[in-house]
Amino acid sequence: MSYSPNKRFKIKISRSYPKAIPDQGHPRMISILSTGLVGALIGSLISAGVIISVYSNKSQAEPTLPVVLGQQLPNIMRVSYDTSSSYPVVDIAKNVGPAVVTISNFQSENRQGFGYGGFGDSQGNNLIEIGSGSGFIIDANNGYIVTNNHVIEGAQKVSVSLADGTNFDAQVIGSDIRTDLAVIKISNASNLTAVVLGDSSKLQVGEPVVAIGNPGGEEFAGSVTAGVVSATNRIIDLQGESSFDLIQTDAAINPGNSGGPLVDYLGQVVGINSAKFQKTGYEGIGFAIPITNALPTIQQLIQKGYASHAGLNIQIASQYTKELAAQKGLPAGAYISKVIAGGPADQTGLKPGDIITKVNDKVISDSSGLTHELFKYSPGDKIKITYYRDESSQDVTITLAEIKSE
Repeated sequence: MSYSPNKRFKIKISRSYPKAIPDQGHPRMISILSTGLVGALIGSLISAGVIISVYSNKSQAEPTLPVVLGQQLPNIMRVSYDTSSSYPVVDIAKNVGPAVVTISNFQSENRQGFGYGGFGDSQGNNLIEIGSGSGFIIDANNGYIVTNNHVIEGAQKVSVSLADGTNFDAQVIGSDIRTDLAVIKISNASNLTAVVLGDSSKLQVGEPVVAIGNPGGEEFAGSVTAGVVSATNRIIDLQGESSFDLIQTDAAINPGNSGGPLVDYLGQVVGINSAKFQKTGYEGIGFAIPITNALPTIQQLIQKGYASHAGLNIQIASQYTKELAAQKGLPAGAYISKVIAGGPADQTGLKPGDIITKVNDKVISDSSGLTHELFKYSPGDKIKITYYRDESSQDVTITLAEIKSE
């Protein structure tokens, strides 16, 4: 599903929106784009997970989250690779399938420019379904559902359809563009089934996995595809996903699968399906956010209504690529286009035009690399930044600020 503004990436990812507005309807598809950038050094700016603004704190209750790694579903079959008498994917589909939901994103036709009718909102505007994705229940007692931020982004109304076809209106508990994660909640639902959360840090290349989701929305709801872990620790240049070392899989990920679970052969969720590579001649390259890395943000969203990350209070020019740097005779890195007044970068003397080349001696080659590295730290941590200015490199120690999701 992808209906965030179109940005120039070397890899373009489409997110799962089968009914999206023009040019916005896929599980964040990745297509290789030309990198022949010969215009101005800086074009339009993107946050790339590093743009720092002060966000308001949503005042919400802070329930205890009864979700831990390895928490088991009642009656789930823990399949053994060599002793199971039945096909493992069948048992996974039976046990995990009921916890997978379809999520629909409704926005006003005035906002989208469409001229056909739909539901009405409190202002009398017609709401139309602009796309749908997937999600999975992690807390059956409280009705909490995990999905991607891009599945519910901009929604004025969110609806959930359970595996049995029952429909509910959902409340957005919290969402975070920097990790592409969101938690929604349905109320007054009984007999819900929750997933088991596994440990994605233990995944091995070649390990079999299963993707469950809703490609095409309701039409193909509950579709199950199987494959293997093709690779781990993949980094792609896409806001949200660039924060993580992603799981690559050849299990089919199609428009509508975003937000759905990637499940191992123990029936445990190890990833959140979020993106796929799309280019003629390429098949079977999908990506999932590792559940172990996602869980701290999920817990924050449930407990606080927002996620907190470490940041520098700067804006980065995503158009500054390694190729462009080479053309200009400059080092590769993250090019600072703006420094927020009063922030930690400003206080330590960083300026627009500086190029960040290292964080604690970890080489930074582009904007997504900086995003990825900063995600490893917490607000208040001190880090050493190496930056290039006036044909020389300098070091500075910075205390990271707290950045809250909206």
